[in-house]
Amino acid sequence: MAVKLCLLLLLFCGSTISEVQPIYKPPPGTLDFGFVPAKTYDTGAYHEPGPIGILFKIVHAFLYLVQPNSFPQDLIRKLAQQKFGNTQGDYQKAIYYEIGFIVSAALGLLFILLLPLVGLCFCMCRCCDNCGGEMHQRQKKNADCQRSCFATFLFVASLIISVGVLCAYAANQHLTNQVRGAKKLVNSNFKDLKVFLNDTPAQIDYLVSQYNTTKDKALSDLNNVGPLLGSRVQEQLGKEVRPALDAALTMAGAIRETKEALENVSVSVEVLQEGTERLHANLTDVKMHLSNTLNDSACSVAQAASTCNIIRNSLNQLNINANFSGLPGVSSQLAKVNDVLKTDLSSLVQKGYAAFNDTPDLVVNQTRNILSDIKNVLESIGSNITAFTKTLPVQKILADLMIYLTQSEAYVQDYFPVVEQYDFYRWLGCVILCCMVVLILVFYYLGLLCGTCGYDKHASPTTRGCISNTGGNFLMAGVGFSFLFSWVLMIVVVLTFVTGGNVEKLVCEPFEDKTVFKVLDTPYLLNQHWKNYLSGILFKNPNINLTFEKVYSDCKENKGIYTSLHLEHLFNINEFLNISTYTEDVALKIEHIQINLSKIILLDEIGKENLLNFSSSGIEGINFAAYLTEINKSVTKVDLLSFANDLEARADQLPKGALENALKGHANNIRMIHNQQVIPLEQAMSTLNQSIRLLKRTSSELMVKVKSVISAVNAAQLLINNNASLVIVQETKKYMDTIVGYFEQYIEWVKESIAMEVAACKPIANVIDTAVDIFLCSYITDSVNTFWFGLGGSSIFLIPAIIFAVKLSKYYRRMDTEDVYDDTENGNNGYHKEHLYGIHNPVFTSSVEQW
Repeated sequence: MAVKLCLLLLLFCGSTISEVQPIYKPPPGTLDFGFVPAKTYDTGAYHEPGPIGILFKIVHAFLYLVQPNSFPQDLIRKLAQQKFGNTQGDYQKAIYYEIGFIVSAALGLLFILLLPLVGLCFCMCRCCDNCGGEMHQRQKKNADCQRSCFATFLFVASLIISVGVLCAYAANQHLTNQVRGAKKLVNSNFKDLKVFLNDTPAQIDYLVSQYNTTKDKALSDLNNVGPLLGSRVQEQLGKEVRPALDAALTMAGAIRETKEALENVSVSVEVLQEGTERLHANLTDVKMHLSNTLNDSACSVAQAASTCNIIRNSLNQLNINANFSGLPGVSSQLAKVNDVLKTDLSSLVQKGYAAFNDTPDLVVNQTRNILSDIKNVLESIGSNITAFTKTLPVQKILADLMIYLTQSEAYVQDYFPVVEQYDFYRWLGCVILCCMVVLILVFYYLGLLCGTCGYDKHASPTTRGCISNTGGNFLMAGVGFSFLFSWVLMIVVVLTFVTGGNVEKLVCEPFEDKTVFKVLDTPYLLNQHWKNYLSGILFKNPNINLTFEKVYSDCKENKGIYTSLHLEHLFNINEFLNISTYTEDVALKIEHIQINLSKIILLDEIGKENLLNFSSSGIEGINFAAYLTEINKSVTKVDLLSFANDLEARADQLPKGALENALKGHANNIRMIHNQQVIPLEQAMSTLNQSIRLLKRTSSELMVKVKSVISAVNAAQLLINNNASLVIVQETKKYMDTIVGYFEQYIEWVKESIAMEVAACKPIANVIDTAVDIFLCSYITDSVNTFWFGLGGSSIFLIPAIIFAVKLSKYYRRMDTEDVYDDTENGNNGYHKEHLYGIHNPVFTSSVEQW
């Protein structure tokens, strides 16, 4: 099996150009395995013919005109299955497909047969002084026009022949150049094949080594089981635990605020009671002194009497308005709250927070032994992977391939000089053929040159110069060589046309559109007992759907050879990459993780009792209405500052004197009482207002609030003690999925790498392209087709060239006789007497005799 695989790989092996890998950053939570190492190949399976490519395209267009039919898949299949000719229609289809080549070849054969025969008859005819062999030229009025036309046509035909022979020579030289350069391409291919074979083990080792990345990440997560698993458990439990503890902590703060509020109420009430008594006494003294002042005789004066009466009537306003002496005290409530505060509830709640925040540490301590077992399992998995890779037959197959490759390279190196030698013989033969045409062209061009330059229109046909006569002889020499060489040229043209044209239509074009692969993939085509020939060779199982087209396409896309050749039928890597094989033990160990959180105490009984004591402190029994009623009143019945200002204004209405001054003194005294007594009382009332309202809010449904806090704490504690196992199981499952997910990532990466990167078989597609597309089609077939196209065109245009050369030579060569004219009309009767010139004129003689 390994030997057959070796042969197949060598059949397809080639070169590729590796692409530069882009910089890639994996998303969070994704393992970065890097890139599978890949070497750079030197050979590119692409050929650019250069300027001669234009000729190749012209030839392709001509072949399409000759044979526009599509590839005959059915006929090829029957021919391969040796069923061709079973029906008469097969021959008809074959003839229909090849009709263009048949007609063209028939015309070529006709050319080969007739042209030598025509040349022979032409020579014999001229030897009998016929067919232009008679050295006599009749004079015609349009002789100059005919000579010019014949010369022009011959020159054009010669130019076309020249272009054809240049095309043939260019194609011949192109093929030789490509053969000489093929050695470098072949050596480059062998070099790339060795790189390809040597690089594959390193790629496999890289895949195996990247298990350490998975293992290290799994070990990192296992070492951080506290922050990962413990924090997840804590996060899920915290959805109920933290709100309960936050509520208890808030209640502890409310107790402290209640104490401060009760103290403020107690102090403020005491301050207000003492202050209002002192204010009342001072206001009484002010009224008394004002009354005495108004009883002065100065008020009896008519100008002051009305003012004094107004002032006297307003004295009743100088009195206190709020009475704080009757407000109940809050000393009992304050005493109870102080008793509650003897227990530091905030500290108890913080202990609950601390115990709950120790969840990750509890998880670490309780999973230490299990994690040690899991780490041992991970190490054993790595050993199993390494051991499995050593059992794969890859190394043996690659070693066999390397031996065969080395032998093949040596064989090619030994025989390449022979190929170059035979190519030299071929090149020399083609050059000789081109030289035949060049020799004919040389005679034609020399004939045109000498005939045109040496022609004298005043000279008679019998007196033409030597140069003109030589030109005519050159033309006739060209005609002679044309008859000698043309049929040889046409034989070569027909043979290369039939061969090269059919290779182009039956091999190159079907290869380009992959039709040839569809034919090769026909069931039972290459072996009547095998449905799929390729899988039959590789795996001895022709029922496996492995086709030439699929292998070529996959390798063209640079997929891995494992995927392209379906090597899972040789050694199934999926069994090795079965995730359950590696994760079952890990999952089993993780599932056995048991975490007990019952040691976490959120709030002990002392704290709960403390909350209940606070709820029964009696603050809800405070007469908030009585307090708010007095607080909403003003300290005095009248604003003392306004009263003092009004009193001073009325004093200004009195006559200047002691009464005015006394009243102004009383006004200043009232202002002082406002600043020193009323303002502090107002501040105390504000403090009392804030504290009473705070106490009112706190006492509102206090028992319900406390019980709600205790219930929330109890529910959270119950969740930890009894229902935490469910949360732990759920989070442990997620934790296990995370660990197992690393293995799944590794397995998927290995599968993808084996499918696309490891032993990427683009070299296999490249060598097919190199052998068929470049060597056979681009180098050989295109060059051969261009050669016969140029040589065939030259050969065909030899026919008009022969006709024009024969016609034109008559005007350049020196004749033995010519037409003679006598003067009768306008001094000339149309013929000269031959005795006057001493020239034998058989035409004139016979005319006279007939006359």
